Amino acid sequence: MRALLPLLRTGSPVAARLSRGKSAGSGPHGAMAQAFYRTEERGQLYSPDYRLFFKNVAGHYISPFHDIPLKVDSTEENGIPTKRARNDEHENLFNMVVEVPRWTNAKMEIATKEPLNPIKQDIKNGKLRYVANIFPHKGYIWNYGALPQTWEDPHQKDKSTDCCGDNDPIDVCEIGSKVLSCGEVIHVKILGILALIDQGETDWKIIAINVNDPEASKFHDIDDVKKYKPGYLEATLNWFKFYKVPEGKPENQFAFNGEFKNKAFALEVIKSTHECWKTLLMKKCDGGAISCTNVQVCDSPFHCTQEEARSIVELVSSSPNKGSKEEEQVWHFLGK
Repeated sequence: MRALLPLLRTGSPVAARLSRGKSAGSGPHGAMAQAFYRTEERGQLYSPDYRLFFKNVAGHYISPFHDIPLKVDSTEENGIPTKRARNDEHENLFNMVVEVPRWTNAKMEIATKEPLNPIKQDIKNGKLRYVANIFPHKGYIWNYGALPQTWEDPHQKDKSTDCCGDNDPIDVCEIGSKVLSCGEVIHVKILGILALIDQGETDWKIIAINVNDPEASKFHDIDDVKKYKPGYLEATLNWFKFYKVPEGKPENQFAFNGEFKNKAFALEVIKSTHECWKTLLMKKCDGGAISCTNVQVCDSPFHCTQEEARSIVELVSSSPNKGSKEEEQVWHFLGK
């Protein structure tokens, strides 16, 4: 047990170059993505104790934040050959971790400050958090989630928004027709991006579509969303503008006067946040309370073994009163 203590901290004395871990296999259009990532529930859904942990194809616990690759490998994933997508389509093929299914209200999110970063329901002022219905919509109006291996650095000012990052992976609004499940890992095409300014922080919102969507072949850039889903971008802007108003907060603001930027702009933002994540995983910047424990980024100072990851899950799952200070409570559980 004592050997686990350094892994539960956000720091470690070693630093080395970053090697990109491979995903657990999938085809070029994501048909097998979910089959190669499994989830395991701990605790009761819609309770403070609920956690959704992730496993790879071998059944080993992983972090959805750090161990699932950002991009889909074009040649081989975990030893499994994959086909190359046509044209430059493959360059725009990313993994997305679904946190909130469309039309639901519970604010589920990757627990960035907990070991192995399971999905949990956000808690605010001691209460489980649900988003209000923004007329005429019910809950989230897209499948909402995040791109793994990205990080919006709260200490780095974005040159285009003049605001620092929000300390989270970059958010994704998936606009396909299917209602997805919490914890699904899908392949998406990036179409554009919106710059939400949330309480003075840059909170990018990627617009993307599941490559398995029946109409995915129609969508290549943000203008295609305007053409084939008229009103959807306006509804998205309206939703983000007002969704915190029922909580007594002011309307959210946006950079670029609420203009959606195109795919090329979005890909540059993703590239930048991926570089920030690399510095985080190599301890070349101050990650604060972010937990960087991972099992597949082998040269990261936060790397742990499969056995240690399993023990961490057991410790976290048995630790009472889970919440925003999860790691402190695990330390208490260990008697430290």
